[in-house]
Amino acid sequence: MTDDATGLAGLLYEFGLLKRYKRTGWLVAGVRDPESIAEHSFRAAVIAAVIARMEGADPQRAAFMSLFHDTQETRITDIPYIGKRYLKPPSNEDVTADQVRGIPAAVADMVGDAVAEYEEKTSLEAVCARDADKLECLIQAVEYREQGHRNVQGWIDSSLAALTTATGKRLAEEALRTGTLDWVTRVLNGD
Repeated sequence: MTDDATGLAGLLYEFGLLKRYKRTGWLVAGVRDPESIAEHSFRAAVIAAVIARMEGADPQRAAFMSLFHDTQETRITDIPYIGKRYLKPPSNEDVTADQVRGIPAAVADMVGDAVAEYEEKTSLEAVCARDADKLECLIQAVEYREQGHRNVQGWIDSSLAALTTATGKRLAEEALRTGTLDWVTRVLNGD
């Protein structure tokens, strides 16, 4: 058990790096202190659960995949799209396999299966999780735009174009129509 616990503790510390690693695309857009990868993954998981419920899929599975969809960035970082033109990173499945080497098989399989399902896009839950990733990016871009960052329209446009579920598209349209703090006014008005 000591070896198992050592490997698991190491994985937990490694995934903790996601709290410190920033999303590099926002740095390119001029956001001085952008969200971390962990912050992105948290809201993506919440969004995945919502989309999945509305689409008739398993919200827990969709949210679970979203939690692990960017964990590979502890090893390869968040390569911005311009960088991907010049770099050929390994597949997320290969990085995940390296990450979970040396931990109990049950946990390694759990993480590896979630990443593989997300990457294969074959289940409705994976489709919902992938839409959640894009919708979270769109919402974050809208928030940054309201904070005065002008170079985020490309992220809004590409995220919107990548959405495939009816729920994801409807939520994106509403996010673009409303202000990021409109919900506060509704709460204060008793709506």
